[in-house]
Amino acid sequence: MSEKTSELQAINTAWQIAIQEILRMVVRDLYRSGDEASFLAHIKRIEEAAVDSIYTGLMLRGTDEWTEVLVKEKASNFVTSLLTSFTYDRV
Repeated sequence: MSEKTSELQAINTAWQIAIQEILRMVVRDLYRSGDEASFLAHIKRIEEAAVDSIYTGLMLRGTDEWTEVLVKEKASNFVTSLLTSFTYDRV
């Protein structure tokens, strides 16, 4: 792997970790007071709304249709993976 590719991969990984940790704190603070069923329902609603927004609102200028579809699919998968990683943890 080239040095440039390694650097891009490190930046991408760092970005994902940063966003995940920010969202983890926001989700924890927003739903700390509810029960587990309420927490899971909120997470599911956020996931569905985010994926819907990606597919209906995201338009990438200067890209072809294949790239746009690929980005939307990967972004949606990232949303699902991220949100389903959250567990109810009454702190």
